Amino acid sequence: MVSAILLVSCPDRKGIVREIASFIATNNGNIIHFDQHIDFQKGIFFARVEWDITEFRIPRDQIGEAFKPIAEKFSMDYRIHFSDYLQKVAIFVSKQGHCLYDLLQRFRSGDLRGSPELVISNHPDLRPVAEFFGVPFYHIPKSRDNKRETEEKELKLLEEKGIDLIVLARYMQILSKDFVDRYRNRIINIHHSFLPAFPGAKPYHRAYERGVKIIGATSHYVTEVLDEGPIIDQDIIRVSHRDSLEDFIRKGKDIERMVLARAVKWHLEHKVLVYEGRTVVFD
Repeated sequence: MVSAILLVSCPDRKGIVREIASFIATNNGNIIHFDQHIDFQKGIFFARVEWDITEFRIPRDQIGEAFKPIAEKFSMDYRIHFSDYLQKVAIFVSKQGHCLYDLLQRFRSGDLRGSPELVISNHPDLRPVAEFFGVPFYHIPKSRDNKRETEEKELKLLEEKGIDLIVLARYMQILSKDFVDRYRNRIINIHHSFLPAFPGAKPYHRAYERGVKIIGATSHYVTEVLDEGPIIDQDIIRVSHRDSLEDFIRKGKDIERMVLARAVKWHLEHKVLVYEGRTVVFD
């Protein structure tokens, strides 16, 4: 079965759900999921609608245009996707491999529906991991002095591969605004949730020394402001005085893997809508 997925955001008013449902039913579609949310403070309506197009009367390449009159009537921002299209994914890494291993295994097993096209790294350390999973690996060293030219190389690769989504799987480099603008709301990052209390290279060491009781992770879309993009998912795990520094790091990696995988999964399944620095996630 192939389904169409409609993502909608617009000012809230009466009749939106009826019009969308009528459009699908009138054209012989069968609704599989209809998820909606209203931000009552801002008066914004959001919806994710998925329907079976096996016997849909409108050809798939004409659905967007056919829906346009409804979109104009309600001043909608809308996108239409199809379940049989596998988004092409690029994974950026540095030296830590736990998120890369996890993502590539999930892609291989089918838990993540997408196509990992390449791995890009500023270090050569994780080349064997990418090669084990049969994914091309590109070592592109990056420093303050060559950042512009290396980003140009990266962007050229991404364009050649037709990349839809970039995942920063513990990539310890800051992307420029120009780079981010090219893939706005299509770059997902993962980091620990100790910020801003424990910034720097060894946050788990600092947290351990301070005796924290909760370890967390945050996955978000990347913006030009470091680690302040729209949050897709977060989670926590409890720790105690019984845990060693090694336990802190191990548990931190576990939670990072899970949170990043969920964020990537929801994005690939077109379950995330971004607005005003926030997200609506139809998980």
